[in-house]
Amino acid sequence: MITLLGREREVAELEGLVDRIRERGDALVVRGAPGIGKSALLAVAAARAEAYKVMVSSASGVQSETHLPFAGLHQLLRPMLGSADQLPARQREALLGAFGMAEVSDPEPFLVALAVLNLLGEAAVHRPLLVVVDDVQWLDRPTTEVLAFVARRVRSDPIVLLMGLRDGYPTSLDGSDVPELRLAGLDAAAAEELLDAHAAELSAGLRRRVLSEAAGNPLALVELPLAMDTGAVTTEAGLLPLTARLERAFAIRLAELPPHTRGLLLVAAADDGHDLAHTLAGGAMVAGAELTAEALAPAVDAGLVELHEQALRFRHPLVRSAIYQKAGRTDRLAAHAALARVHGHDPDRRAWHRAAAIAQRDESVAAELEGVAARARQRGAIPVAVTALRRAAEVSEEPTAGALRLLAAAELAFELGRGDQAAELLALAEPSVLGELPGARVVWLSEVLGEGRNDGPARIRRLVTTAETAEAAGDRQLALNFVQAAALRCWWSDPGWEQRRRVIALAERLAAGANDPELLITLATAAPVERGADVVERLIEVRDARLDGAMTRLLGVAASTVGAFDLVGDFLDASIADLRAQGRLGLLTRALSTQVWRQIFCGDWAGALLVAEEAERLARETAQPRRQASALGMLGLLAGLRGEEARGLALAAEGERVLGTVAVSSPVAVLLQHARGVIALCAGRHDEAFEHLWRLFEPGDAAHHLIWRQWVISELAEAAVAAGRQEPARRAVAELEQVAALTPSPLLHVGLRHARALLADDADAEALYQDALSADLSSWPTARARLLLAHGMWLRRRRRIQEARVPLRAARDAFDVLGLLAWGEKARQELRAAGEASDLRVPPAAEQLTSQELHIARLAASGLSNREIGQQLYLSHRTVSTHLYRAFPKLGITARAQLRDVLGDTSRD
Repeated sequence: MITLLGREREVAELEGLVDRIRERGDALVVRGAPGIGKSALLAVAAARAEAYKVMVSSASGVQSETHLPFAGLHQLLRPMLGSADQLPARQREALLGAFGMAEVSDPEPFLVALAVLNLLGEAAVHRPLLVVVDDVQWLDRPTTEVLAFVARRVRSDPIVLLMGLRDGYPTSLDGSDVPELRLAGLDAAAAEELLDAHAAELSAGLRRRVLSEAAGNPLALVELPLAMDTGAVTTEAGLLPLTARLERAFAIRLAELPPHTRGLLLVAAADDGHDLAHTLAGGAMVAGAELTAEALAPAVDAGLVELHEQALRFRHPLVRSAIYQKAGRTDRLAAHAALARVHGHDPDRRAWHRAAAIAQRDESVAAELEGVAARARQRGAIPVAVTALRRAAEVSEEPTAGALRLLAAAELAFELGRGDQAAELLALAEPSVLGELPGARVVWLSEVLGEGRNDGPARIRRLVTTAETAEAAGDRQLALNFVQAAALRCWWSDPGWEQRRRVIALAERLAAGANDPELLITLATAAPVERGADVVERLIEVRDARLDGAMTRLLGVAASTVGAFDLVGDFLDASIADLRAQGRLGLLTRALSTQVWRQIFCGDWAGALLVAEEAERLARETAQPRRQASALGMLGLLAGLRGEEARGLALAAEGERVLGTVAVSSPVAVLLQHARGVIALCAGRHDEAFEHLWRLFEPGDAAHHLIWRQWVISELAEAAVAAGRQEPARRAVAELEQVAALTPSPLLHVGLRHARALLADDADAEALYQDALSADLSSWPTARARLLLAHGMWLRRRRRIQEARVPLRAARDAFDVLGLLAWGEKARQELRAAGEASDLRVPPAAEQLTSQELHIARLAASGLSNREIGQQLYLSHRTVSTHLYRAFPKLGITARAQLRDVLGDTSRD
């Protein structure tokens, strides 16, 4: 192809992907300016695939189809839908529901994405599959989000996904880890060769001008000479952007076409498809006369369009936009009005064309667009629903109706994770025309959009007042939302007992019962000390109750908030399984974040690493920067505990970058401070560790947190003793002793027993160590190992060498099992100082696996099939199989049945 002159390197890269498709999958975005050759490169890859008998599935975005939910995905998958029956029931229902082919009670976009991944994987079982998607920037957003999901997960399947994307258009692929091939202009020699092949007769002056203005763009090198022949490119045109000059070059040919041909081209440009029959029908309505395909012959001869059987396609997308922009406003309105009648059988297409055909507000059109939004939401295409509601608001005749539609659009945008878009829509809604309850909804959305801000007691008072308003208006759920938001702000920054008591009183009045999960989470966050005993008691009462994943997640968070991490798993294990099955990845990410702390405090460090990595990945995919920053902080802390100081600090820094401008008093910022303290402590930098951790205890410091400080008291005490700063640590312990008298928080009491012993005088220390070690620490193996280490160190420093070796050995062995390398090395150093050498730790076989391999192996050891594992981790079953295939040799096993034995305790859920 002549447009591929000078593209030898890019052609080789794409052909190489196809050549390796049987060995491994891949994904690649081919990005560049209009006319730079993206489509030609994709065509080369497709031709190579067909020559190798590789199956090719393709789709292309159309600018006027961006508002049709899953239109691009349906185009891509149409040949494979016959295999949808092989998908798991929930995935099949989600996929067919997305295409409007089945009713879906509760659509989840990520179930659609997983269904697509599995459908492509099944197709690739028979033959390797090349998926080519051009003009991604014009696909509907639900489709691009599915493609981004799939692109991150095809590495282990014989699938290559190639996507062409025009510069300057934001998509779901931006900022992803999908590799890109960026196309620049042709070099001088290739540009000259291409120009000479198409316009060898140009004068020297025009030739220099074309080469200069085209800047190596292949389409410009072909089209600008033709435009110059007709006078379309003037000196003034040369000042326009290249895209605009190319559009003008195409548009100039329209003037030479017959009126009926121009009318047909405008209808085709305004339509959201390629159907020739629709174009002819719409053109006939505009012209008032019967038209046939013959009327398009002049446009074909002019090189503007191509006819393929019953399809009309523009030679280049810029031709479509040139025709549409060149037309007058009246002509465009007429074309859309005709298309609205042509698509009368399709309510979505009809509504969009009606909306484009009016020059004034029209309530009937607004109502139709509201119907479009409802259907899009039912299919899981929330971005389309947001767009439809916004347009409905624009054409609403009544200000109140328009404001309500904007509010509904803002709520959906927030649900989608697009806080910026939600804030913009909310700003457009006029609050003065809304009633009491819609006004409360505006306040609620403003609250959650400003979640990271800390405005102190005044904001909590406003939230409680608005909750009371919602309660009086009869909207209990909205009132509960406000109460929970107020409680959460009490957790961030203590507004005083009076404010917190008001929040609790309202929560108890609204509660469905004493054990209502929404009440328990409110009590736990608003009064974790004062009502901690009530919360723990009620959690024990309800832990065998049958609740859905969202409710059990609340109970798990409530348990963690009051420091009962030993109870967290009773709720979160079931919640996580439920949320995975439902495809509710936003809530799943939150549940995983809480699960990590349970695993950290209760000693499942291998599991904590796996879950934190999954939480970080899902937080990125679901656009939850606070959750992503939290997961990065957890990963940093875990790296520090394994002695990987540099990596831990890098992860904490990345967490701060992701957190960005969110208020530094948020719990995520506190978590990052905690992580930095633990990293420094494990690296032996005790002064620095104390400084980081002390900030959690220092009133007035941005990192001060009344509850979180309870969880790090043992680390603070350890850093204080090593740094010679016992006195401030003793003051902190004294303060927490008063807290401990009010709450049974298990983690607080475990930490205090440790800290008392560390900070005690010699006369009291022995009894305090014995008291701490005699407590039931079966649920706290890490705390027990650290306590043994501290006791052994205390004994050795008092020259009780023989006695010291016993707890030091036990600590070393416990740390080795837990995988806490930094503390394990410290125990070995202490043993050496006590005159006893230790063998080097022999890493268990499981530590030879990557995180993904270990996660999959653990699930396989629990008895799940590859398909079940794939559904849990949102991977194809072939990817699961590949990871197990790689894991078996590392573990020294040959059969799945051996996994439980070789993994041992690491197979715990």
